[in-house]
Order: sequence, then structure tokens, then C-alpha cells
Amino acid sequence: MVAGTAGNALAYLVPVLAARRLDAAELGVLATALGLVAIASVPGLGLQLAVAVHHARHGRTRARRATLTTAALSGGVLVAATPLLATVLRIPAEVPALLAVTTVAVVLSSRWLGELQGGQRFLRLALGMALLAAGRYGGVILGLLLGAGLTGSLLAGALLAALTPLALARLTAAPAPHEGAATEPTAAAPAPALSAAQVVTGCGATLAMLVVSYADLLLARQLLPPAESGAYAVGTVLAKGALWAPQVVTVLALPRLARGDRRSRTVALALTGACGLVLVLASALGGGLAFRLAGGEDYVRLGAHAPVFAAIGALYAVVFVLLNAQVAAGARWPAAPLWTAAVGLVVVAGAIAPHTFTGLLWSALGTAVAALVAMAVTSRRPASCAAGGGRSSRSGPAAAPPPPAPATPPG
Repeated sequence: MVAGTAGNALAYLVPVLAARRLDAAELGVLATALGLVAIASVPGLGLQLAVAVHHARHGRTRARRATLTTAALSGGVLVAATPLLATVLRIPAEVPALLAVTTVAVVLSSRWLGELQGGQRFLRLALGMALLAAGRYGGVILGLLLGAGLTGSLLAGALLAALTPLALARLTAAPAPHEGAATEPTAAAPAPALSAAQVVTGCGATLAMLVVSYADLLLARQLLPPAESGAYAVGTVLAKGALWAPQVVTVLALPRLARGDRRSRTVALALTGACGLVLVLASALGGGLAFRLAGGEDYVRLGAHAPVFAAIGALYAVVFVLLNAQVAAGARWPAAPLWTAAVGLVVVAGAIAPHTFTGLLWSALGTAVAALVAMAVTSRRPASCAAGGGRSSRSGPAAAPPPPAPATPPG
């Protein structure tokens, strides 16, 4: 939690400094650049998920080829799209190349974060998260402080980010006799390499979660008048807070979920649900204050809607736990219910519900409920073997107490 908070603080500091160091045109380009890196780095989140699950089952195994391929594709897309991005987004031609360097570094770093997470080396994982945040944003912040301008700041950011995978590789390789050493599985036979299918599954799950949870914000921009769209964007700050606040629970539970620990799944769902309930109740009691903190005095009048926004985020937080449990259990299409829910929201909000603030809000809440029900139903079905490295070759943890669940993940 501390590492995540520190990383978010650095990410927030970049636009705050940029607003004071750059002119309006350069500020817009920098904001666009940060958004492009966030989008292009989504495969890194999927890679981390896939590596963590694979490591929890087999210990450290061959993931170099999958990592390099994922990083090359993520950065290569930005480079290949340079002419289009420069024309459509009106950004300098050198910016996508600098962003590609940062993106590749982030994706490569995700492999090592996955190793630390899968090995339950959580203190080193926290340090690794802090290092990645410092590498991702530190160079840009330094460039802004030194007055290097837009291109100079992005160049400094790319150079510092390029060093991050090396630092994380050393951090991951360092011995940890008192941290998670007893949780590493021992394999009787050579463990399978991380496959492309596992990475694609992780990337698809991560992308689906982002799409379904941000779809209403994008629809608000399209369907609502500018003033209502802005007000809805302020409300989504509460939803995203309720969504991401308990995610540390999933980070801690994922390695055990990958080993079929039924009790960890139950505890993760209970803790996440309890956190969401507290946030919804707090929003109901102090909705006006919540909107004031999120958007300012002009939005206090929307306080009555705060519990609904918080409920949307809380429901998706539980969905996120179920989604990770499905990925960990080797489900073939774990994100299918979320893609279906996202399409359903577009249809309902665009063609059925009124194009109003409340119409979109209740459509989003209904979609979150439907996504949770669909994920709960599919998570009760027996999961097929994970693509590339089925469960039959997994051995249990060495020297660690056996989990209170059977070796095969629950249906």
C-alpha cells in the first residue's frame, strides 16, 4: 500500500510540475504522452499477472522469450504508429520514440515484479514497485525541475526508465532467506516455459478490466453535454477509488490462488467486499464532502450520487478478485464476461437508457452488477488447464505448510 501510494504520488507530481514549467501547448502534449504510455504499458500488467501465476506454480522458470516479445510488441506499436500519432494527436515526431523506450522499460520491469509477486517476496515487491515508479516518472520530474522543456524531460524520463529493468533484475536475483524463501515450489521435472498463450490471457484479463470499468467515463464524454460529462468524470474519481483501494488484497492472494488455495479466495473476497461496503457507507454519509474533495465546491450538489459511484467501484473490485482467481485457476476465457458486460453497457447506454447523468449512472451500476453475477457463475465452473503448462506438472510448495485446499483449484 505504501509503495502504491508513493507511485501514485509521483505520477500526480508530473502534471502538477508541468502546469508550472510548460506552456499550455506543451502541457497538452505531455498529458497525451503520459496517456499513451499508460495504454501501451497495459501488456506489462498482463505479463506481470502471467509471470506471477506461473512462478507460484513452478518457481522461477523460463520467461525471457515471452518478456522480450511482449516488450518489443508494446514499444514497436508506438514506433510504427508515429506518423499517425504525430498527425492525429499533433505531437512532435520524436515523442513516440521516447515513449517507446519508456514503455519497453516498463514492460520488461513487469516480468521481475511478477517474479517477486509469485514468489511471495512482498517486501522486495514493494521496493520494486517504488523503483519502477521512480524510473518511470523520476526522469521527467527532474527534467521539468531543471527546465529541460518537453522533449528534454521526456528524454530524461526515457533514459532513467531504461535503467529500471536492470535494477529490478538485481533486486529479484538477490537472496531473500527471511522473505518467502520457503514458499518457492520445487519441481520434480523441468518446469515449462512461460507461453505466449498465458501472457495473452493475462493481457486480455487486464485490458477487459480496464475497459469495462472505464467505459462509462468514455460514454459520458460521447453522450452527455460538456457540463454533465465533467460532473460525471468527477464522480468516477470516487468509483476508481473504491475499485483500486483494496487491490493490495489481490496482490497478496494471487500466489496462493495459483496453488488452488480455496480459503485465500474466500478471504480475499470477504476483505474486498468489506472494504467496498465501508466506502459505500462513508459515501452515503459524506457524499457532499466526497464530491468537494474530488472536484471542488461546484460539485457538492451531486453528493446524493456518491454512494452509487462508490458501489460501482466496489462491485468491480470484487469482480477483479474473481477475475484474478479465474486466471490463476487456468480458465480458458476468464475475461469473456467482462467483454460481454462492456458491450452490453454500450448498447444499453447508447440505445435504451436516457442520455442523462442519472441514466448513464444507473446503466453503469447495472452493468457492474451483471458483471459480478456473470463472473460468480463462471467461477463456479471447473477451470480447464492453463494454456501452456497445465496444472498436472505443478508441484506443491517446498517446506511451506500445505494450503488448506486441494491441489486442484476449485471449480
